[in-house]
Amino acid sequence: MKTTAKAPANIAFIKYWGKKNAKLRLPLNSSIAMNLDKIFTLTTVEFLPTLKTDQIEMVGEKIKEKEASRIEAHLDRIRKLAKIKLKARVRSKNNFPKGTGIASSASGFAALSLAGTTAAGLKLSQKKLSILARLGSGSACRSIPDGFVEWRKGDSDKTSIAHSLYSPDYWQIADIVAIVTKTEKKVPSTEGHARAESSPFLIPRVARMEGKVRAVKRALKKKDFSQLGSIIEEDGIDMHAVMMTSRPPIIYWLPKTVEIILAVLRLREEGLESYFTIDAGPTVHVICQRKNSAKIRKALTKIRGIHKISVNYPSVGARLTKNHLF
Repeated sequence: MKTTAKAPANIAFIKYWGKKNAKLRLPLNSSIAMNLDKIFTLTTVEFLPTLKTDQIEMVGEKIKEKEASRIEAHLDRIRKLAKIKLKARVRSKNNFPKGTGIASSASGFAALSLAGTTAAGLKLSQKKLSILARLGSGSACRSIPDGFVEWRKGDSDKTSIAHSLYSPDYWQIADIVAIVTKTEKKVPSTEGHARAESSPFLIPRVARMEGKVRAVKRALKKKDFSQLGSIIEEDGIDMHAVMMTSRPPIIYWLPKTVEIILAVLRLREEGLESYFTIDAGPTVHVICQRKNSAKIRKALTKIRGIHKISVNYPSVGARLTKNHLF
């Protein structure tokens, strides 16, 4: 059965960096994220008896050998669950540049997990789908549920899961994504996670994470935007401090990244409240209240050299669609 899924990228309010189990992709800390409505991956999967090998294609992009192997390994997980041996045709399309700090592996493996299991004749619960997606890419588990999502770190394959805290319409928050380059980052996130333990800042960071998670959940419950934004911004800086002090160091920021950060700080001083956060890449996510999104977007367009600006609101998680790619 040919099946297509659409899965959103997500922006982590509280991030994870470093794993306690690389094979199972168990994180050192829990995290909280918001799924994004304008940035997503479409993936079509069909298992066919005529295929001798998996056929994997990314629309408009060249698949690297490591990427193809990672996707094939995920298809093997699905085949094992479904008790089939058929090879698959997979065609996937991002509507944003991958490898630039916009969670392309999150949306990609969430879409592959839902499309692949459905095409294989399975109907997994959201919990089991979250677990499966996590095995492909840790942050992919957060792109399965709707809206504002918590990924509980857990201590085993069965307990490290993501679940929805609030629906997309719970709070009118925006993420203005300022994409500064189309060039894929040189250090993939998987390699960056492996380097995290070499940073002297990792242990102090992890020790504070449970408190941060509780604080963000309180801010979400009370809809306290100032409190939420200050924690989001602080945690993003903390994570990049770990990256920059790893051996060898990882510096994802570009000059344009810093220029946007300074612009956000200036806007806040002028009374237009917004906060920045940055995932594993140079892209800046500007978190604001929806009522201010048009003004902040306009201010960002005055900065020369930004590749693209995308205004996003909270989104549903992974969903099936009939918009097949083949």
